Order: sequence, then C-alpha cells, then structure tokens
Amino acid sequence: MSNTFDVKQWADRYVTQWNEPDPATRTALVRELWASDAVHVLIDPPEAIRDAAAAIAFPAPPLEVRGHDALEARVRRAYEMFVAPGEHVFEAAGEAVLLLPRVVGVRWSMISTRSGEAVGGGLDILALDEDDRIRTDHQFIGGS
Repeated sequence: MSNTFDVKQWADRYVTQWNEPDPATRTALVRELWASDAVHVLIDPPEAIRDAAAAIAFPAPPLEVRGHDALEARVRRAYEMFVAPGEHVFEAAGEAVLLLPRVVGVRWSMISTRSGEAVGGGLDILALDEDDRIRTDHQFIGGS
C-alpha cells in the first residue's frame, strides 16, 4: 500500500461512485477506483435470479462483471434503479476496515430518502492492486 493510503477517504470515494448523478463523473470514478481488468462479483444474487435458477435445478450462480465498460454499466444501472428515482442513497455503514494489506472491507447501507432508515445493505470485500485500485470486489448483500 502506498504510504499515503487513507482507507476512510478511499472507501468514501467507493461509496460516492454509486450515488454520482453525472455520467462523466461516475465514469471517471470507476476508472480511478478500479483496475482495467477488475472483477465485481455479486455473491448472493437477487431472489428472482435464485428462484429462476432453482426452477431448473441449478444452484444460484454468483453474478460477475469484468473490466471498465462492464463496471461502468453495473454502477450506472445500480444508480438508475436505486438512486436516480430519488428514493434511496447509499452510505457507508461504519468505518471501512483494512483487513489485510491491500484488502479493504466496506459495509454500506441503502438509505430511504423518505424515512432516513436503512432498507438494505451489505459488505464489499475489496482486494486492491499495487496502485490502490480495485482488483476484485466480492459484494455480499444482506442487512445493513
């Protein structure tokens, strides 16, 4: 890790990308935060996907995207679904934790803009490369 690595500041930028309304700024954040060949893995997919897989006797697969273009699409779609309608924002839930050198844990919550209450959340385990960019992101959706 670089001598100037600030895990809180870095995690704040990570959460910010999911809330960023400006497409150009959001794209710039993805390219700054993620390695060009990074992978984002949703470990426990949404219930509809799990149910569809179970209906044909398959275990629910993790979902993954790889590379800047796919990551930009993933972040954009999450923004469009949850933030753009004005119903939710994403926030860090507690302090980010440096678990090991170059491994960061970020807990987050999806907050209702109406009530201010957490209506969802999860944990992302981020492995960083030598430039402090995300190499892998394993996202676990669950309670805040």
